[in-house]
Amino acid sequence: VIAVGNPFGLEQTVTAGIVSATGRGALNLAAYGDFIQTDAAINPGNSGGPLLDLSGRVIGINSAITTRTGAWNGIGFAIPINLARDIMKSLIEDGRVARGYLGLMPQDLDEGLARSFGFDSTEGVLVTQVVPEQPADRAGFENEDIITAVDGRPVTSAEQLRNVIARYKPGSNVRVSVLRRGRGDELRERELRVELAERPERADEASSGEASGAEPERRLGFEAQSLSPELADRLGVDSARGAVITAVEPGSAADDAGLRPRDVIVSVDGQSVDDARALGRVLRGLDERPGVRLKVMRGENPFYVYLERAD
Repeated sequence: VIAVGNPFGLEQTVTAGIVSATGRGALNLAAYGDFIQTDAAINPGNSGGPLLDLSGRVIGINSAITTRTGAWNGIGFAIPINLARDIMKSLIEDGRVARGYLGLMPQDLDEGLARSFGFDSTEGVLVTQVVPEQPADRAGFENEDIITAVDGRPVTSAEQLRNVIARYKPGSNVRVSVLRRGRGDELRERELRVELAERPERADEASSGEASGAEPERRLGFEAQSLSPELADRLGVDSARGAVITAVEPGSAADDAGLRPRDVIVSVDGQSVDDARALGRVLRGLDERPGVRLKVMRGENPFYVYLERAD
């Protein structure tokens, strides 16, 4: 590929390189990350210029770099041209960009978490919560569904799913392929049809409060106490049931999995946890297992983690 622009005021400068990757996200560059990565030199003054293939076709718009010096360090990013066209069309026709909305909370799968669901791959997206009365809910999605494709296009991560759905216009009908546990806990493939809504503005993350008086679950590296209605209100959790984490041991399985104080454990391997005693009872009943799957609430946001037990 070649990049054209005016870096440092040098007009009609052309640099050449390769496409290192597509679909780059999690870069904190924009709300929707779907960038082309290239090692063609992009410097201040290249932004807004074209990234072209060797036939002269524009494939992207140069947008950003990753750098520790403020200048090019070998990694640049361009907005894919098809995404730019979609945005341009929406702005011309509607004066704004309206994105599709599914209405669920997605999460990436790691090997341990996938294995706990009987899934032999990490290429899929776990549904941690279905938002009531939203498109996914009306279409019949369930918690712990594993999304594998949208309109036949494989999806391998939560960010990719978000970007794919955002490209559709509100009101679009899409086919979503999911894996769902049936009788005998076997995963069975289903196809759900859903009419997308318009994505609302993102809500602010809920605030947290303090907690003390912990009951230890040291083999997994955390301590927890029962969740009272008052504490649930302070943590921004809808339910007063669960066990709130009050301490995480550095370097433990809980620490490695990203658990934090004030996270609320609501289930263990699919078994609901009403309080800290129930948490301890369920964990003791799983002593022979190599690891456990926890469903956790952080503010209003649910997610799953798989913890490997310490030897």
